[in-house]
Amino acid sequence: MPTIQPRRAGILIPVFALRTTEDLGIGDIGGVRQLIDWAAETGLGFLQFLPINATGSDSSPYNAISSVALDYLTLELTPAAVPELDEKFYSTITSILRVDLLRHGSVNYPKVRRLKNTLLRRAFSQIEHQPARMAEFEAFCEKEASWLDDYCLFKVLMEEHGHEDWTNWRENLNTAGKARLWRDSQADEIDDRILFHAYVQWLCFSQWGALRAYANGKSIKLMGDIPFGISWCSADVFFKPEQFDLEWCGGAPPETYFKDDYFVQHWGQNWGIPLYRWDVMEQGGFQWWRQRTQKLTEVFDIFRIDHVLGFYRIYSFPWRPTRNAEFCYLSDEEAKGLTNGRLPHFIANDDETPEHKAANLANGDKYLRVILDAAGGKAEIVAEDLGTVPDYVRPHLLSLDIPGFKVCQWEHNEQGRVVMGSTYDNCSFTTYATHDHEPMRTHWEHRRRDAASESETSRALGNKELGDLAEFAGLRFSDGGWPEYDSHIRHALLEALFTSNARFAAFMLTDLYGLEDRFNVPGIAADSNWSARLPMTMAELRNASPWKEESDWLKKAVRRTDRSAT
Repeated sequence: MPTIQPRRAGILIPVFALRTTEDLGIGDIGGVRQLIDWAAETGLGFLQFLPINATGSDSSPYNAISSVALDYLTLELTPAAVPELDEKFYSTITSILRVDLLRHGSVNYPKVRRLKNTLLRRAFSQIEHQPARMAEFEAFCEKEASWLDDYCLFKVLMEEHGHEDWTNWRENLNTAGKARLWRDSQADEIDDRILFHAYVQWLCFSQWGALRAYANGKSIKLMGDIPFGISWCSADVFFKPEQFDLEWCGGAPPETYFKDDYFVQHWGQNWGIPLYRWDVMEQGGFQWWRQRTQKLTEVFDIFRIDHVLGFYRIYSFPWRPTRNAEFCYLSDEEAKGLTNGRLPHFIANDDETPEHKAANLANGDKYLRVILDAAGGKAEIVAEDLGTVPDYVRPHLLSLDIPGFKVCQWEHNEQGRVVMGSTYDNCSFTTYATHDHEPMRTHWEHRRRDAASESETSRALGNKELGDLAEFAGLRFSDGGWPEYDSHIRHALLEALFTSNARFAAFMLTDLYGLEDRFNVPGIAADSNWSARLPMTMAELRNASPWKEESDWLKKAVRRTDRSAT
């Protein structure tokens, strides 16, 4: 059952978005360390990040190629952080590859990857000259062999083919058995290549582990994110296909929120993640989930389960996303003709009968208890329970003391009135937006535009949402109209969030400054996704106008609302 715990304040920011004067064109652990210093000064209790698992050619942090391996792009790669990286080489390469240009604007992933890979390979070539570090590295390889060996081989196979889509790899390398035979036959040639990727993972876990200790020393908790699914094109699926149902892809049911996406309105969101064969996983004691969870607790004090609804039931498609266009405008009967009579639906059960609800609830209870047991008290768990939420989910999460999400403007009582934060259960996580949503300024201005629309439907939507936000924040406007978003509105909304009774209250760091940078627009494949960076460095955040003034306001707001970590 839930316990009353201290109320903490936090901010959400993707690691890649952080900017420092020393970075290599992307936010890194060095930037997070500086962010921790800032957070400690303001009294924040936690820093929330997106997933940091290793990715392939797709820069989305939600499309990981491993359930355990970490993203090398987060590494702080300087001679001070990596002793085997010599200063002369570092200075030469960063100059040749124009790091000065990479530090401006958004993330240029191809160039950043080239730069970081070059530095990492140089450092790896020198590790043998660092006996103490070499011993630590070898111990890491031995301890983590259960997942590390397969992951490193997968990375070499990616190099061989130029991509991670193993379904299109060469015939002699497109299964785990063939890949291992090839490795054994080519051992002299590829052992060093495999070892390089193990070295990168050693650096990742070493740096993130040290960072967590640094944060904890300043009373800051690090919060991570564990997606419900794993990429189809991942080392996990390639080497353990028996644990996944590759006949179906997980996603979300149809919804009208995506007004400009006919496919989503008609069919839903097809994320392309393979389903789990829970029966097979259970026979093995759910070891895959236990390992995934336990490794995450080495890095984070808190983690969010993205799309926790998938543990109860998941909306599933009998085709991969690459075929979405083929099905977009088909009728159900036409679609059945291409799928042997199968249509998208909830698996294992819909929620249309009491029996189905009970079965789904039992499944969710079993799987989430595995996660709780694997976390072993080393990390707190938060559940992202947004979307089409069955009525049994929130009471169940509450019974497990797992805070669910409360997006303030979406919380309504039976009379349709916005629920005030003072009535929130302590066992909850509240915010105005996730990384997938519009920034607060953008959202306010779009609803203002709707409120002034000639469309009755748009006017109703705009007035309703602005009215809910205003009521939640205690805002009153004498002229009856909706004013432009300004610092008065922004501060009132942020402070109302902190005033709520929720255990966790957080907002996007960009919303503290009224910025309109957006990190992801769901449903589109664009270079603009996952690449936006803050306009200021971490040093400017702490010391330069206008950022410092907002930091000072935040410090006072945290104290006023009794959410100070200290």
